[in-house]
Amino acid sequence: MRCILKHQNLYAGFLLLFVLAGAAAASGSTQSYLGNTVKLSGYSYSSSTVYLFLTGPNLPANGVALDNIYRGTDQGGFTSVSVDDNNHWEYDWGTNGGLDAGTYTVWVVDSPTDRSHLGTTEYSTISVSLGNPSISVVTPAVPGSLDLRSVPGNVSVTVNGNYKGSTPISVSGLDPGKYTITFSRFDYEPFSTSATVESGAVTEVTATLQPKTGTLIINTTPAGAQILLDGASIGTSPLTRTNLAAGNHTINATLEGYIPVEIQARVIANQSVISTIELEKPSVLPGMSAPVPIPVTIGACCAAVLTFGFIRVRGRQ
Repeated sequence: MRCILKHQNLYAGFLLLFVLAGAAAASGSTQSYLGNTVKLSGYSYSSSTVYLFLTGPNLPANGVALDNIYRGTDQGGFTSVSVDDNNHWEYDWGTNGGLDAGTYTVWVVDSPTDRSHLGTTEYSTISVSLGNPSISVVTPAVPGSLDLRSVPGNVSVTVNGNYKGSTPISVSGLDPGKYTITFSRFDYEPFSTSATVESGAVTEVTATLQPKTGTLIINTTPAGAQILLDGASIGTSPLTRTNLAAGNHTINATLEGYIPVEIQARVIANQSVISTIELEKPSVLPGMSAPVPIPVTIGACCAAVLTFGFIRVRGRQ
């Protein structure tokens, strides 16, 4: 037999150990007020009917019926509850029938057996503390607010799943209580936390987001070039860099006898990106032993053409 006690919106469940005929004993407890209705429910696998009785302050030792505390178990004072086809039963116990404040025990048995003869049957119990109802004055709560910031800034924010904007942002008019706040930004790991808003107060929350990372593989043709990544030397090609922040990165490749190259490479979160750089040698003018950069070669040619044209013009005068 398994008993579950529910008061209003609260449940207290008790899992019983099944033995012999399929019933067993267990105990649990709950608190309520005189005049409230306490809902009892459970399962019985050994009987089509369960029998409830009550013991407690100023009641007979062997118990009374739940629906009539003036009927003792020695007078058949049991509350019978039918078990349905799913082996389930339930009963709404009204606690306004002349009970005193105190702690009571609800007994659930598979046969109409009083407390003094429980050795012949299987049973379970639930302890219920009943107090006198009190009147309290509830003061309306003053709304509070959240002051939300992040590193980096301009991060999207949701509060209890509702989008509120981007950081830094203030969310006002919130009822006191606990809220779930989620910060998210492209190429960064999302961050969630909870914060408690108090009446008339401002709760500050600052989130530091960690960038998502990926892997960058750098190759050059030919190999052996010195590599700078975002201005810092990281070695010679080919090489691999892991745990790089997702996003754009600047690569500089230099090799003696070749034109330096600067490119942009984008690292993708949780992926490996290959960046291959083709290095080229500078151009060489006829008759020159040393390479001359292409811009210098073009400039020299232009100067030669202008000089030749000037000499020819003067020769015709």
